[in-house]
Amino acid sequence: MTVKAIPDGYASGIPYLTIQDTARAIDFYKQAFGAVELMRMPRPDGKIMHAEIRIGEAPIMMGEEAVEWGALSPTTIGNTATTIVLYVPDVDAAIAQAVEAGATLTMPVANQFWGDRSGGLCDPFGHKWMLSTHIEDVAPEEMHRRMVAMFAEQPGNGCG
Repeated sequence: MTVKAIPDGYASGIPYLTIQDTARAIDFYKQAFGAVELMRMPRPDGKIMHAEIRIGEAPIMMGEEAVEWGALSPTTIGNTATTIVLYVPDVDAAIAQAVEAGATLTMPVANQFWGDRSGGLCDPFGHKWMLSTHIEDVAPEEMHRRMVAMFAEQPGNGCG
């Protein structure tokens, strides 16, 4: 029997979150994003070494912070350079649900120049999320024109 290089139900790229209190995080992701828990492997001390959830069609892996292995959470580091992007059917409702569950709104929901209606969150474990609903197909030339206009209207926005 041939084994598939990429198992069924997985993408070729999957975020792996390092978290303090992974069990609590799984409960939060269920409440905030409607996540479905797929599996968890506890360590001998009871903390979760590895767990997997699915939000919509997106698999996400996670495990408990392990300083001795160099696996540090955003809580320990003080920030994260990564944002997880989720496409959802109704971004306004999804953002409201996540905030109600305890996420912090970092970017109000608004229509974006690239054709998505998007909003930003930080979860209680220090991970950043961008939730979006695609509302318009935008040609690359038009997207570039809109980006240039946005920077001209709002200098200082964007990266940095």
